[in-house]
Amino acid sequence: MFYLVLDLEMSGPDPEWNEVIQIGAVLCNDNWEELGQFITNVYPENSESFSAPSQKIHDLSLADLQDAPMLFEAIEKFERWILETLKYKGTDKQNVFRNVAICGQSVMYDINFLRAGYRKEKVDWYFSHTQLDLHQLSFLMFKILSANGYDVPRKRSLEAISAYFELEREGDTHNALEDSILTKDCLAAIFSYVPYLKLDEEAMGD
Repeated sequence: MFYLVLDLEMSGPDPEWNEVIQIGAVLCNDNWEELGQFITNVYPENSESFSAPSQKIHDLSLADLQDAPMLFEAIEKFERWILETLKYKGTDKQNVFRNVAICGQSVMYDINFLRAGYRKEKVDWYFSHTQLDLHQLSFLMFKILSANGYDVPRKRSLEAISAYFELEREGDTHNALEDSILTKDCLAAIFSYVPYLKLDEEAMGD
């Protein structure tokens, strides 16, 4: 299984009205070793959907996106990057993408937005049904750590989780690639605990 850590910036919160304006991703093997990074801006066809509150988050203006590829071109570029990073030279991308799990912070929000874009552009969605959500995994991880006497953050924002692992983003605005990298590092940190989580067979019972 390969892990595709994904982050999107959007023109607003509604996948049926707003649009993806930036795609960032990091591709890792099943040991969380980084294989490659990807980022592209996306030109929004529906300029009316471009919201000021969202712009404050991602700091991308319509002028910044003027020369960006359209969504269909961005999807082609994105998928081509995955196949090239995995050194796949065949024609059946479906079997490759079935082995790629999408990961992220509150990842279903990004997946729903991206899938809406795929539907709009009539592109088949082949990615694995396995998804890893940092928000949910950190909830379980922090419960385990708290039960073992460790202080854990009360919030599970990307900032709070990354701060716990002594990680932080470089800038104040949300860049899709930088957030993908930060999310990947947090997921790798959580998975690093797995070898140390031993089951007590007596406590587990029969």
